[in-house]
Amino acid sequence: MFAINDVPHTRLNLLTGERVLVSPHRSKRPWQGQVEDLATDNRPEYDPKCYLCPGNSRADGDQNPKYTKPFVFVNDFSALLKDSPDGQINVDNLLIAETERGICKVIAFSPRHDLTLPEMSIADLKLVVEVWKSEFQELAALPWINYIQIFENKGAIMGCSNPHPHGQIWAQNTLPVEIEKEDQQQKIYFDKHGKSILSDYLETELREKTRIIIDNEHFVALVPFWAAWPYETMIISKRHITNIADFTDAESEDLAKTLKELTTRYDNIFNTSFPYSAGMHQAPVNLGEQAHWHWHMHFYPPLLRSATVKKFMVGYEMLANPQRDITAEMAAETIRNQSTTHYKEGTNR
Repeated sequence: MFAINDVPHTRLNLLTGERVLVSPHRSKRPWQGQVEDLATDNRPEYDPKCYLCPGNSRADGDQNPKYTKPFVFVNDFSALLKDSPDGQINVDNLLIAETERGICKVIAFSPRHDLTLPEMSIADLKLVVEVWKSEFQELAALPWINYIQIFENKGAIMGCSNPHPHGQIWAQNTLPVEIEKEDQQQKIYFDKHGKSILSDYLETELREKTRIIIDNEHFVALVPFWAAWPYETMIISKRHITNIADFTDAESEDLAKTLKELTTRYDNIFNTSFPYSAGMHQAPVNLGEQAHWHWHMHFYPPLLRSATVKKFMVGYEMLANPQRDITAEMAAETIRNQSTTHYKEGTNR
């Protein structure tokens, strides 16, 4: 054994088989590097120039309906196209490429231009969860789709091109790289133990408690033991569920509550609209039995020391493996100690 909050060490990511270097002794180093501009968060309820607000025209000329609930449409600038022709390139088994088919959708979470997930009501958040479920089912019904990625990029620092709170769904005919890693690791464990790896992992985390942030009837939010980003978290379903389509109504309600509480705690760390990339990992579709998969949702926020100082994945991280300074346990304590009342409540918007 060693002092895990003092000594440099590596931690194994159970879901990918990869390692992260943890260097807790560096957490107090002085910072003279890049400082981001503080993002302003004084958006109006409706912006006549916003491509996603109700009734407005989008970049391609289509007009949004005057929607009152989550609004879904095919991305006007999709990264994947459903009518891509089948084709391959192979030169000496060295230059290899093949076409990829898919569908990319955008989900405006609500008609309000100014409300991010932590500022929405539980009822409105549940509507978002229900849309995720219905869109997953609709896309999974297409026999050529093999994976459906539901995700959100929040904040300009994460490359979000429109400030109106929204998420995306990309569905495609092959498995992405990260999904292939998790698929392999989960299957190896399931075949050996007859249980999902996240079921056993969750039992261990609930026993240790040091990285737990939220523990309700159906979900646990925690900082993974192997977290690479400073305030990285993961939501895991307590029931072994392979995909969101199998959620009960009570589970959908609890996910909405979990999302609101977790993202509220995030915002309260630095009293700012906390940026992140978040997304669900769930079973592939139309590829037979997937009992080894266990639904979970990753949150990867970049902020490190303040609302203007972020973690960079460069140098060693790009050339070797991820590295972090504050430990998962330190990060969990910081998030856990935040209020579940949003810092904006009671202020003039």
